[in-house]
Amino acid sequence: MNWRGRPLTSHEVVVQLIAATTTKQGLRVHAEPDTGVYPDKIAVSDASMAEIDLRPHEWHGEWNYTIRPRPALTISPDP
Repeated sequence: MNWRGRPLTSHEVVVQLIAATTTKQGLRVHAEPDTGVYPDKIAVSDASMAEIDLRPHEWHGEWNYTIRPRPALTISPDP
């Protein structure tokens, strides 16, 4: 169930609830289901995971974190 007591019975219900989000400042949210097909069970190496700049937050850092972008690569011109 969501915070309004509406049962989350399908992906469509979840998308509709997200799409109905507004704020006092006038923010409106557009949401639609992503019907793409994606591969699953892809293994990510420890080396690849180590390259990700994850910054855990103080409160429940295992759930709440920031992913920082990698520094931009600088390419020097050929001599």
